Amino acid sequence: MASSPINQHVNTVFIPVENIKKAKEWYENVLGIKGEEVQFGHLFVADMNGTDLVFDEMPMWRGENGELPTLNVPAIQFSSNDIHASYQLLKEQGVELVTEVMHDHFFVFKDPDGNMLMVCQC
Repeated sequence: MASSPINQHVNTVFIPVENIKKAKEWYENVLGIKGEEVQFGHLFVADMNGTDLVFDEMPMWRGENGELPTLNVPAIQFSSNDIHASYQLLKEQGVELVTEVMHDHFFVFKDPDGNMLMVCQC
């Protein structure tokens, strides 16, 4: 097999959001994710330990009617040292929980834009 000039490392994951300022505030307040200021008027890069997250209004990728694409499956997983405390925290903050804690290991929730995300005790 030929080697590839593409590295086997994921640099960044993009999360589509309707309003970058509201999304930045929600992710900072609810999940404690901090980052830089809004860039280019439509994206916010989160300071993460590992793969970066970029929250983006995605002006280039909207449908003909301006519809925002969303993550309809939990494609992004946040880690936790205490899955039950994490679940309780999001529940108390009024976050939409898609599942209960499953197999004493993970749960799925939605952000305000309807993106499904997962928390897993690894």
